[in-house]
Amino acid sequence: MQRIVDNALAVTKESVKTFTYESLNNIARLINGVSALLLTILPGKANILEGVQGWELRPTFRGPRFPRWMENGVSSFNQFIHELSVDSDTSSIDYSSREDNLDGIFPALASSYGSRISRTSTRFNQNWHWTDWMAYIFSWILLPARFLLGIPFLLFRLFNIRKSRSSSDPGSPRPMHFHSFRKAQSSKDHVVHHTTDRRRGVIEDLHLAIEIFIEAIFDMFHKAAHCVLSPFEAFRIFIRWLLSPQAGVKDMDEDALNASVPTATLGNVDPAPTERNLTLYHALNTDARTCQDVITELGYPYEAIHVITADGYVLLLERIPRRDARKAVYLQHGILDSSMGWVSNGVVGSPAFAAFDQGYDVFLGNFRGLVSREHVDKNISSQQYWRYSINEHGTKDILAMIEKIDEVKIAELKISQPDEETNDAQPYKLCAITHSLGGAGMLMYVITHRVEEKPHRLSRLVLLSPAGFHDDCTFVFTVVACLFILLAPFMAFFVPAFYIPTRFFRLLLNKLARDFHNYPAVGGLVQTLMSYVVGGDSSNWVGVLGLPHYNMNDMPGVSFFVAHHLAQLTLGGKFRMYDYGSASANMEVYASPEPTDLGEHYGLIDIPVDLVGGRKDQVIRPSMVKKHYKLMKDSGVDVTFNEFEYAHLDFTFAHHEDLLAYVMSRLLLVEPTPKLYSKSDKVEKE
Repeated sequence: MQRIVDNALAVTKESVKTFTYESLNNIARLINGVSALLLTILPGKANILEGVQGWELRPTFRGPRFPRWMENGVSSFNQFIHELSVDSDTSSIDYSSREDNLDGIFPALASSYGSRISRTSTRFNQNWHWTDWMAYIFSWILLPARFLLGIPFLLFRLFNIRKSRSSSDPGSPRPMHFHSFRKAQSSKDHVVHHTTDRRRGVIEDLHLAIEIFIEAIFDMFHKAAHCVLSPFEAFRIFIRWLLSPQAGVKDMDEDALNASVPTATLGNVDPAPTERNLTLYHALNTDARTCQDVITELGYPYEAIHVITADGYVLLLERIPRRDARKAVYLQHGILDSSMGWVSNGVVGSPAFAAFDQGYDVFLGNFRGLVSREHVDKNISSQQYWRYSINEHGTKDILAMIEKIDEVKIAELKISQPDEETNDAQPYKLCAITHSLGGAGMLMYVITHRVEEKPHRLSRLVLLSPAGFHDDCTFVFTVVACLFILLAPFMAFFVPAFYIPTRFFRLLLNKLARDFHNYPAVGGLVQTLMSYVVGGDSSNWVGVLGLPHYNMNDMPGVSFFVAHHLAQLTLGGKFRMYDYGSASANMEVYASPEPTDLGEHYGLIDIPVDLVGGRKDQVIRPSMVKKHYKLMKDSGVDVTFNEFEYAHLDFTFAHHEDLLAYVMSRLLLVEPTPKLYSKSDKVEKE
């Protein structure tokens, strides 16, 4: 009788799961189909979607392109050897299917990963360890049912534990049960998938939630039927549970969530595996990788330096170190971006890795303006934290990071070359590569230091689509700028910054970026609508939303005063510092009733400047970059200008070999500082 009931429940459960699963899939297909129909009638979509042609609608950290016969970046022989070793390690236990191993063990290329992940991602909800990770979230949703079913569920769970313990020898190690099996599988999966985006989208989470709900309901009926058909067995289990309440279930769960696995780093002097503790509890399954994760997993060295500005902001200066190098490069991102932008194209297409491979000591700067509000004052209010404009980016953020670079480089060169003769000359050359708002901040930093007759420590500037002049902009930007100027006195009190305020909505954005990839028509529609907002710029806006620095824990935001400053630049037609709104306030800051006009001081720039514009850039049009060029040329600055067929985000977010080669060629024009020999060395040479 028990077998008949079990079979009936199993058939019914699978039927319900199949019905709900297919229903949800049909709804998703309907949404994707409607998006495709809307996309066909929208004008100008061909040029807009050009920014996402040839690669996925979300960022993938790319590796070099391998021949077709080297599927997923490894040869078939290496794949065979790896599968053989896995089979020998696991003996008769099959930890995962062959397709899952191929998808997870060998990190996918950008060209193959996107086409394969949409098929494999809908299958992982059949693996038990994924459902356990999500159980905690949906347990709150199912709280009433959890309360009603908790007692019988606990009884039968304890029965299963005691049954497994009684079947093993007391003196032997604890036998492999379901939790230990899952621990081994999850540990391996976490390590090899660390550099791969394994997040689930909203649709996939709904699939999983429905499956968990159905499993919970039918598990209740199954255990209830078992109690009815075997009342004496149920009573015996209940009595045993009362006599020995220390079941140890909590310890097993904790063991399943934490594991120590052997790891090794390529390139180490001693590559022997070492034990590394990993926390494998990722119930929300979002992508929260950092710049450090990307750099280290690609085999490059990494260092994090915390910098404190003069007004107490804590900045993260990241580094790919070459400690004995006499040439360094400092990369500064733009608005709503982070250092992740300089490494998001992997080894082949990222400026940071290209500069390191050319022998540079690479520093990646991060502006203030994170939702986490990093500041020396841990109790700083939101209004106080976000009270800064582009002035502070240029005169405080960049200043603090460059001074820290100078301090670090001088100290390290003294250690690596102690016999070198010292003088007042800078023992290294520092170049800067900037994008968008980072370019405006860098120009502000150089000019203000020249006005104050202080050393700026830079040897060359490469400015990619720099901000500063914005009078030639789209109609939408002009309207937004007018609204900012008009409503600024009121908005400043209620809207300190622009960012996604809650963890839930940041989580939702992180997962929707995955759905935009899984359903290309939806992603294409969102890409087109976002491009309309910025005047038809064909950058991969949907792909940018998938960058890991937009995660549930943190994200870059835009201060209201930075946006207000940009509105002043748009309507004013000049590259000026922030206007505080009154002659007395400006007099206190600038010793003048008007803000400093930086364009009029371009003649103070004493280093070569390379300006780069994009013909498809509708955020900062090439005419505005040419305005920088004309003013610098008229002021006698050693400046060059070049244009590429790219949109605004293509300068950092897309892989373009010609642009990367041009940027590297400009850096190589700066010769490293020659080593100064000590007097003893000179005597020996003579």
